[in-house]
Amino acid sequence: MHFEDLRTVWHGLTAPGAPFEIATIEVRGNPCRIYKNAPPNIRLLWLSTAAYGDRDYIVYQDERLTYAEAHARVNAIAAWLAAKGVRPGDRVAIAMRNYPEWLLIYWACVASGIAAVGMNAWWVAEEMAYAIEDSEPKVLFGDAERLERAGAPEGVIRVAVRAPAGAGVTPWSEVIAREGTLPAVDVDPDADACIFYTSGTTGFPKGAQLTHRGCVSNLFSMMFAAQAGALATARATGVAIDPAAPPPIPVALLTTPLFHVTANNCGAYAVTAAGGKLVLMYRWDAGEALRLIEQEKVTAVSGVPVMARELINHPDFTSRDTSSLMSVAGGGAQVPPDLVGKIDASVESARPATGYGLTETCGIITSVSADFFVARPDSAGPVMPVFEHKCVDDAGEAVATGEIGELWVRGAQVIKGYLNRPEATAEAITGGWFHTGDIARVDADGFVYIVDRKKDMILRGGENIYCAEVEAAAYRHPDVAECSAFGVPDQRLGEEVALAIYPRPGQSMTAEDLRVHLSAVMARHKIPRYIWVLSEPLPRNASGKFLRRELKERLSAAEAA
Repeated sequence: MHFEDLRTVWHGLTAPGAPFEIATIEVRGNPCRIYKNAPPNIRLLWLSTAAYGDRDYIVYQDERLTYAEAHARVNAIAAWLAAKGVRPGDRVAIAMRNYPEWLLIYWACVASGIAAVGMNAWWVAEEMAYAIEDSEPKVLFGDAERLERAGAPEGVIRVAVRAPAGAGVTPWSEVIAREGTLPAVDVDPDADACIFYTSGTTGFPKGAQLTHRGCVSNLFSMMFAAQAGALATARATGVAIDPAAPPPIPVALLTTPLFHVTANNCGAYAVTAAGGKLVLMYRWDAGEALRLIEQEKVTAVSGVPVMARELINHPDFTSRDTSSLMSVAGGGAQVPPDLVGKIDASVESARPATGYGLTETCGIITSVSADFFVARPDSAGPVMPVFEHKCVDDAGEAVATGEIGELWVRGAQVIKGYLNRPEATAEAITGGWFHTGDIARVDADGFVYIVDRKKDMILRGGENIYCAEVEAAAYRHPDVAECSAFGVPDQRLGEEVALAIYPRPGQSMTAEDLRVHLSAVMARHKIPRYIWVLSEPLPRNASGKFLRRELKERLSAAEAA
């Protein structure tokens, strides 16, 4: 590919007067790049979608909602919240599967200046209790399973969604029973739009404060990436694009949870802004996904890379009509280079794509697709123009182009901070620069290559699991004297959780004993698949720290329980 074509298009789209013009303002005392033409808040974005009227908006099983119907329900939810005394700046928690109600509640909140708290649907009771206490929501919307886990937190109005309303619980029918309107509010661009929890290094998750400015900027980054990629590819291949031709209406299959930025900020935002259709699934199943692609004429599928692999390897793949697909993307984990070529070769109409980002950046930091991705399948793509970026050494000094260092970014998409965690915020964000914790290099064309993770973190199927979190839970078992968690490679999920333990002297325990203990205090996906019960203390270095890497190398090939 001619990467100078990408640079030319890039500069043209971000130049003064261009659609994605970049300006610099001061945010929280630091210089901050913004998209000059982006709306100041999500409320204006949502209001603009009323123009799509009778177009299909959300499809779930045999249910369909048009944009007009969605707006009516969002208005009703917002009016109900206002009647219950929920005001701008308050918080509302959402704890459920990817039901249509998840998005309707979300839009009602953010369009009213209320922060939506995305509760991880996999959390056990203790984790849910912590997040509720931390975020202090006025209302909790939940399905049956999540409401049961949440119990009856004091002072929180509970609403049952797709579930019977027990004693003290409001039925969903009451929330949407009457017509309503959005409250007339002026939403500050730097107000919290949502709180999304990310695994914590201290045993509890941290509530990342995503702002309206950050979420809208991520939408513009998604739009920019799509337009820049299409124009650069056309320029490089000599294929003309008709500027007067209306863009195709997107139809996206959402495969990952809406309490993550991958599905919400990157998937739902982009499709909603374009007046497209969102197709939801009860749970991921490659065969069902292929059926929905054929039935709904899906144009884009995005999920963790294993989903793309399972899709093209499924026995129904060749018998289903996938000709509507234009993009098969992977996020939440690095796309293996071999998969890039397989997507490109297997799906005749679609091109591979990926984005690299974090909850703390409201979505993508980089993006790459089509021929540029095929040409550099081991890259995460170039950094979006709204970010400054640099790779730094251990002293925080920038390294030269092409050298390896921790990737830092600064710009409108960086979160305000971590809710109620000033020390964690100060550690992660300095002078507006967010420390990603990822070791990377950036080539002369600005393409980022993720080399390793600085933080002790396991990336399992797109879910971040901190080693310290697993260890903290294991240490709550009275018979565990020492333990060390680490990730081991897994072909399907990228990594699986592994744990080495040394019991207290005189005590004997089994891997199953520990799993039973862990199942009561942490989500199922965090529970180690591999557990080694060692007969001697864990190896340490001179300063007394466990040698995690040595353990991983020694035990990964050994038999585990």
